Formats: sequence, structure tokens, C-alpha cells
Amino acid sequence: MDALRQRPTAFESGFAPLPPECPLEMPEQSLWEQRDRPPRPDTAPRGVVLRRLFVFGGAIALTCGAAYEMYEVLQVGGLTPLEAAILVLFVLLFAWIALSFVSMLVGFGLSLVGGDRPLGIDPRAPLPVLSTRTALLLPTYNEDPHRVMARMQAIYESVRDTGRIAHFDCFILSDTTDPAIWVAEEAAYLKLREAFGGERVYYRHRSKNTARKAGNISEWVTRFGGAYDHMLVLDADSLMDGDTIVRLAAGLEQHPRVGLIQTLPVLLNGNTLFARVQQFAGRVYGPLIARGIAWWHGAESNYWGHNAIIRVAAFASQAGLPLLKGGKPFGGHILSHDFVEAALMRRAGWGIHMAPQLGGSFEECPPTLTDYAMRDRRWCQGNLQHLKVLPARGLNWVSRLHLLVGIGSYITAPLWLLFLLIGILISLQAQFIRPEYFPAGASLFPQWPAQDPIRAAYVFAGTMAMLVLPKALGYLAMLPRGPGRRGIGGVIRGALSVIAEIVISALIAPVMMLMQVRAVTEIFMGRDSGWSAQRRDDGSLTTAELMRQYAFPTVLGLLLAAGAYAVSTPLLLWMSPVVAGLILAIPVAAMTSGARIGRGLRRLGLLLTPEERSAPAVLVRANALASEGPAVGNGDPLTLLARDASLRAVHFAMLGSPPRRRKGDVDVQLAVARAKIEDADDLDEVIGLLDQKEVFAVLANADALARVLHKSPGGKVEA
Repeated sequence: MDALRQRPTAFESGFAPLPPECPLEMPEQSLWEQRDRPPRPDTAPRGVVLRRLFVFGGAIALTCGAAYEMYEVLQVGGLTPLEAAILVLFVLLFAWIALSFVSMLVGFGLSLVGGDRPLGIDPRAPLPVLSTRTALLLPTYNEDPHRVMARMQAIYESVRDTGRIAHFDCFILSDTTDPAIWVAEEAAYLKLREAFGGERVYYRHRSKNTARKAGNISEWVTRFGGAYDHMLVLDADSLMDGDTIVRLAAGLEQHPRVGLIQTLPVLLNGNTLFARVQQFAGRVYGPLIARGIAWWHGAESNYWGHNAIIRVAAFASQAGLPLLKGGKPFGGHILSHDFVEAALMRRAGWGIHMAPQLGGSFEECPPTLTDYAMRDRRWCQGNLQHLKVLPARGLNWVSRLHLLVGIGSYITAPLWLLFLLIGILISLQAQFIRPEYFPAGASLFPQWPAQDPIRAAYVFAGTMAMLVLPKALGYLAMLPRGPGRRGIGGVIRGALSVIAEIVISALIAPVMMLMQVRAVTEIFMGRDSGWSAQRRDDGSLTTAELMRQYAFPTVLGLLLAAGAYAVSTPLLLWMSPVVAGLILAIPVAAMTSGARIGRGLRRLGLLLTPEERSAPAVLVRANALASEGPAVGNGDPLTLLARDASLRAVHFAMLGSPPRRRKGDVDVQLAVARAKIEDADDLDEVIGLLDQKEVFAVLANADALARVLHKSPGGKVEA
């Protein structure tokens, strides 16, 4: 027996990386086919119409009041075209703020009375008995395999500790394109299976990641979905407590017409100042907003793409996404698939719910503003794509609202910038342009820009109060509960943390606005965002990177400051929050991207969250496993396969049969790789000749890989 086959492989011991296939059809849905109106879900809360009237009525009332006050500010001497434009922009932007503000007030009220429990799921009740099967799906794309497997192991063990593990299987669904990471994933998976005794944990890699994450999930559904009642979809940075997972599965069991239950993921593991600010804000303010929107969403809630449980039959029958007509960035595969999948399931009568009361649901935040902007650029394109989905037939009006909110979250950035620039133009006009005493048409008086400065100050103060008050309410909601109060560092440190979050977020906001304006502009100009892996480690930026990415905001801030000062000192003071954030873009980005300041504040008890003071068991376990460091999978992928028989057996078995090739279809990377392999004398020379894409093509082809391994020490290998 040759050197490549000197010990029994995992497969020779009865090991299998995937269960038997149980296909389930997932037909592509039409967005334009006429649909009958579905019945109202029986899980819709009583009085949901009144709830929505209260929320929207309150938001409309606030907007009308603010619009009237702003009109009174501007109409002195009559509205000029610029003043009319700024009034329209103000109303649109204020309405956006008002809806969120009223939802936050509802959430604060619910927190005072003990909260609402959608679907009757009570996290304090005894753990229910299950009778269904659920698959835990963890899609991954070029992520650190060791950390991915550490999270999956922690989740598996947490579910096992509930005594309900017999009802759950785990799947790592890889779309990885980096060949070294691909083989490292397989090695880490083997180690994970050894830890579990080879039970209930499976791994699958797609060589072509068609339709990205949505395609990854749908491919699993069509191959294995028939064997499961539910699937719980995770992200590569997701972490969930076993108690929460069991209660979610029981929720779908108890409510047969519910198609999806979305949890509220809490941010954790942040070390950089940027991540810690996002983490603190999400933990302190986020639950109030989530409770508020869950209260009026009812059975027409939304899906955020992860940390949610889904009824497989409902998803398969209704959530097959169509290709959008036209080219990228608006056409093709739907990027922000989650909103659309929820809307299509609700269109068929399935209830879509949110359960923010559950807890035990976590994720991580990008470590820097730069990383956040990269992810946000992809989300921006996906949400703007929804402009083509918005007119689809049969959608519930709340589902359309979710799509509009996603679109608006990016369209508002250009509107804010336009609002700011028009305000400057009005000030310049009043300062430097003589009034027109003889305008076109009959007029007894000249028309010039004139505003009521006292009323303007009140409007500004009221708007700022609506932005800041939710943060104060989030802080107050933490105080009555002992664990919550201690979790944010106590009354004094908690208050200081809120102030710090407000200041840092205010400095970051103008730069984020410009980044979103750029993203929106590029998308409308036809530029595709692509799909890059997200960095999750701490990472400071070099001076060259800081200058390249943040020089433009700095220069723009200096120009705006100079222009405002040329008009008047009061205008400069009014613009100071925006100007300061832009001018300080480089030092703020540098300060927030490193972990030193973030960890220092944590030691001082600032920007703390309850999960840091009293970490859940699943988080402690995941971090402990991750801290052990990768014990497998380091090095060149071809060398690893040549040396490890078990790893090689897993890899060959998961390749399966190659797809049928049509005449004329040529895989260029594979063809070039084959030629280079024939020219090489040994494995080391092959490795030196092949580039990364060619190595990936070889790893995805059993025959080519066997030819490579034939050149390794010891001779030949059986594919």
C-alpha cells in the first residue's frame, strides 16, 4: 500500500460528511402573477389595527406639528424655491425619525409593564418537549474555519445540554472560494466530528456559489430539506443559546401557520472602540425599538437573514427567488434576500413574527468604520434592488413597508446631504445676493430669504430631542432591573457611557452619511458591490489607508467650515456637529479602529453590556474554544491533502460526481492547471506553478487532484 493510503480513512470507518439526501422542490416564485388574497394569520394579535393606528397616527401627528413649525420658520416674507425645497426635505426626514421615535416609545412602555410576548413564548416557562426535527444551518464564506467550528461546537453543546439534541442536526454550508480556507474547513470539520463522536454535524462545500447566501440555503433545501420540519439559519458570526433554539422550535410546533420567527441578535465580542460603541448602542437602545416594532408588526414582521427559525415547507414552497431582469447592480440575483423571502411567505398566508423577548441570540460587529462601510455597501445595493420588488403583486402592505424602510435607510443619506447643502445656499443667498425688488409678475413687495430665528431654534431643539431622547429611554429602561443596571456599569458609569456613545456616534455619523451617499451614487451609476469576506478581527488601519479613505471627508469638512464662517459665526455653530465629524474623520477613524482604547474603556467600566459582566455559558464556551487556536488546517492545501489520508478521503468523497459538461464549455482555470501539472516534476513544483484560482479548480476536480497527488512522495492515490 502506497504512502498516501497507509492508514484507514474516515470513510472506511463508516464516517459520512452528509446525511442521505431527501430532496424538496423549491419552485421559483413569480413577482407578477395574480394572487388571491391570503387569509389573515391566526397568530395576528388582537387589536393590531389599533396598534398600527396609534403608531402611524403618532408619527403623522409629530410630523405635521414639525412641518407647521418649519413652515412658520421659513415663510417670513414668502417661500422662495430653495426654502420650499428644504421644507419638503425636512418633512420627509422628520417623518422617518418620527416613526422610529414612536416605536421606541411603545417599546419603552412595554418594558415598564413587563413587555409583550409574541406567540406566547415565555423564556421563564419550563423547557417544552419537541416532536419535530430542526436543522441548524451555518453558511460560511472565506471565514476563519477554527472560529466557525468553535461557534458551531458551542451551539451544539448548548442544545445538547437541554436534553433535546435528538431533534437537531447541524450543517456547515461552505461557499468558500479560497482553496487554503476550503481545506482548512474540512480539517477543522474532521476535528469537530471527533469531538462529537461523529454525530449530527455535517459539512458541505459548493464549488460554485451561485446566488450567494440565498443560493447556499436554497441548495440545502432542495437536497436535504425534505427530512426536516424547520431550519434555523445562522451567520458565520452567529451564536445562539440552546434554550432559545428549543423554544423557537417549540414555537413553530405550537403554531402551524407561522412560517418564521426572528430573534433579536445582540452584538458581542467587540474590542475596538467602534465595535464597542455599536455593541453598547445595540444592547441598550435596540431592545426597546425591537419590542416596539414587534408590537405593531404582529404577524407581518420581517426576516433579517440570520438567527431566525423557518418552517422548511413554507420556505420551499414560497421563497424561491426569481432573477430580476436587467444587469447588475439592479438585476440578477437578489442580494438582500431575507426581506423578499419574508414578504413572499407572508403573501401566501404564513405568519412572520419577531420574538425579541427571548434573548440568547448573538452576533458580532465589524471592528472598524471601514469594515462597516464595506458591508454596508453590499447591503445598500441589496436594499436598492428592492425597488424592482416593491411593485410585486399580492404583497401585504406591511411587507411593502419593510422594503421601503430598507430602501429609505440608504436614500435618506443623500437627502440629509441635500438638506445640509440647501441650508448653506439659503444662508449664502441671504448674505451675498441682493433681494429682487421687481420679481416677475405683479408684486408690491420684494421677495427675499427671511426666516424666524427664534422659532428655528425651537425646531432644531425639538428635532435633536427626538434623536437623543430614545437613548435616554434606553438607559432608563436598564435601571430598574438589577442585572441590567450592573451590566452597564451602574448608574453613573452607565450615564457616562450613554454620553460617550452619543458623542462618538455624532462624530462618526457625517462620515457614514458621505459613505452611503457614495454607495448610492455608485449603484445608480451601475457599479456592482461584489462579494468580499468580512473581517472580524481587531485591526488598526495604516496611515496610508486612513488618508486614502478619509481625506475627502476631511477636505469637504474644511470647505464647509470656511464657507459657513464666511457667511456668519452662528451658521458655523449650527453646522458644527457635521463639520467637526468631517474634519476629524482621520483621527476619529484611527481612534475607533484600534482595540487599545476600547479595552481601556472596558477596564474603566464604560461602554459595558450585561453579556460582558455576566457572560452566557454558550459565549464563554465559544470564546474558550476559539482561544485554543487552530490545531489543524495550516499550510498549503495540496500538501495537507497529500499528507493526511482522512482529510483526503473526506475531500474526495464530498466532490461527488462531476457535472455533465456541454460541448464547447471549457473551464479555463482547470485547463491551464492541467497543463501546468503535466509540466511539473513533483508536488512542490506544482504548488509553485499554480495560482490561487487554479488551485481551487484542481481541488474541485477529482481527476486533476489525483494527478497532483500522484506527484507527491509515495506515488499514487485513488480518487
